[in-house]
Amino acid sequence: MRIAIVGAGALGSLLGHAFARAGRRVTLIDRPERLAAIAAAGGLVVEDPEGRCTLAVPEQSTPSPAAAGIHDVVFLATKAHDLPAIARSLAPLLGPESCCVTVQNGIPWWYFQGLDHRLAGTRLASVDPDGVLEAHVDAARVVGCIAYPAAILRADGTVKHVEGHRFPVGEPDGRERARTRALAQLFVDAGFRSRVLPDIRSEIWLKALGALSINPISALTRATMADICTFPPTRALVAEMMQEARAVAEALGVSFRHSIEERIEGARMVGRHKTSMLQDVESGRPMELGALVLAILELAALTGCRADAIRHVHACAALLDAQLAAATR
Repeated sequence: MRIAIVGAGALGSLLGHAFARAGRRVTLIDRPERLAAIAAAGGLVVEDPEGRCTLAVPEQSTPSPAAAGIHDVVFLATKAHDLPAIARSLAPLLGPESCCVTVQNGIPWWYFQGLDHRLAGTRLASVDPDGVLEAHVDAARVVGCIAYPAAILRADGTVKHVEGHRFPVGEPDGRERARTRALAQLFVDAGFRSRVLPDIRSEIWLKALGALSINPISALTRATMADICTFPPTRALVAEMMQEARAVAEALGVSFRHSIEERIEGARMVGRHKTSMLQDVESGRPMELGALVLAILELAALTGCRADAIRHVHACAALLDAQLAAATR
């Protein structure tokens, strides 16, 4: 199995490191400066939650998908808003049986593909505004994956794995195929926890409840997950936003196996971890608002649900994002 990882940030590096250490053939695809940092360190260096550092060397590293050649599994590990820019370049990585595994936070562009619902086939403008992803990534290749680990890409190019080991996978149409079983086993062999889910969208929403609420609040307040979930006013705001999103999800036929209080407690137990959106703000990178927050508002409009708290928080976060963008011009 040849594995390509497009995007060697915190999550992509964590995956590449684990797969390479498990003896898999791994190709990293990213910008030249990121690959140079990895090369300077001798390979992918990851510090595990217990503080142990290990090194793994991928078989190949290149900024060019065309130079990488065909791979069996292509992990799309970039931020959701970066996917349209790379979609046109993916074709050289894909053979007749290749699959694309999406590990982005939030609502994926393929959400309504293969879904038995009145909105089947709807394209979400918030995550695929020009239809580039829909046009260049065949829906039949897509396998959904939810990434639960928290990780930080450090300034020296190394990665800190904070906590979490789960990577459940599932087909958009709900069927279990040989490729999904093989993917789950790939994660297990690399030291993670994984299983094939018959309803990947319900798991996407369970993760999204935290991302759509805690992420933008953390970006606005510079607070960690534990801070937000223990300070009563922000905890109440998180619960209100989650409840609004849950109503949208239920209007789409999604069911939840955890209560909102349980979801908030799970986030609190991660500890004083900076969310990915706060890390982006501190690094001057664009905030991942489209898939995490704006997509929920788009779905709320499609289902006729109210989402006032989400809308208000998004307005503030969008202003912050615009100010950060202006400052880097």
